[in-house]
Amino acid sequence: MHSLNTIATLRTCYTGKFGVPRQSGLASSAWGVIEFEPAYRREEAVRGIEEFSHLWLITMFHLVEEEPKSLMVRPPKLGGNERKGVFATRSPFRPNRLALTVVKLERVEREGEGAPRLFVSGVDLVDGTPVFDIKPYVRYADSIPEARSSFADTPPPTVPVRWECESAVPDEVREVISQSLALQPQPAYHEDTAREYATEISGWRVRWVMAEEGVCVKSCEKVD
Repeated sequence: MHSLNTIATLRTCYTGKFGVPRQSGLASSAWGVIEFEPAYRREEAVRGIEEFSHLWLITMFHLVEEEPKSLMVRPPKLGGNERKGVFATRSPFRPNRLALTVVKLERVEREGEGAPRLFVSGVDLVDGTPVFDIKPYVRYADSIPEARSSFADTPPPTVPVRWECESAVPDEVREVISQSLALQPQPAYHEDTAREYATEISGWRVRWVMAEEGVCVKSCEKVD
């Protein structure tokens, strides 16, 4: 029997699963903070890490509680209409629920309570995600220009985001929300333009509808 120690917790702008980008880097403004567990909260553990621009995170889809009932899944990239083997996808509904993601390292906080902490961007994980390991992204080994990616060969299309409400949301939060909604997080099979969606991002409750011309933000309120 093998076991994994949680070395850190990833705090992010995404309170829940709905609205989280389906891949890292798609929402470049999506922020995260890696907070180490006491046993690993040591300066020597991160010495030299700022010499790398990006990091690999090995984490867990901790909000997926049910065991997979099948080894076949319906990737959103295919509209949810075609089945693929789970090991040919990045679906969170998989054995062990492990995730692999790459993030940009923005800065290392070495002073203050909880230091050292790693500030990252381009996250595609929900707040509270357990982190099992961190490794530097190595460009010559991790980037393979000639690689084939089957149905996931191109990034998802984005749509314009129009704000139809007055809101005191800060500019940096507005940017995260806009980038996230531009990726069309609603299920692919939803075609009702009158349907309203809601989620929380960076502590703000945002509501929107999907119109023919793109996303229309109807309201954005601070969560108490």
